[in-house]
Amino acid sequence: MKITLVKKILADGSPCAKCRDVQQKLEENDQLRFIDQTLIADMRDEQSPGLQLARKYNVERAPFFVVEEEGREPQIYTVYFKLVKDVLQKKAEESKLAS
Repeated sequence: MKITLVKKILADGSPCAKCRDVQQKLEENDQLRFIDQTLIADMRDEQSPGLQLARKYNVERAPFFVVEEEGREPQIYTVYFKLVKDVLQKKAEESKLAS
C-alpha cells in the first residue's frame, strides 16, 4: 500500500492552513510514518506534482490523500478523519502485530 499526501501552497506563497492542521495531526498521532510520499500543489505553478495529481483525480480540496493498493483502483480521501478510520488505524494495528 502506498499513501500520498498532497498539500497546497496558496497563490501568495503561504501554506494552506488546513494542510498545516492535518500535518500537525499526523505528527501528533505518529501517523506520518505511514505516509510514503508528500507532494505540493503549488497554485503558482500549474505543473507542480500535486496539482497534476489533483487534476488526474479531479480533486479540488486540499489536503487530500491518494491510497494505492496493488490490483485496486486508487482511493481518494479529502477528509483526514475518514482516512484515519478507513486506512491508518488498520496500518497501525498491522504495525503493532509485526513488531
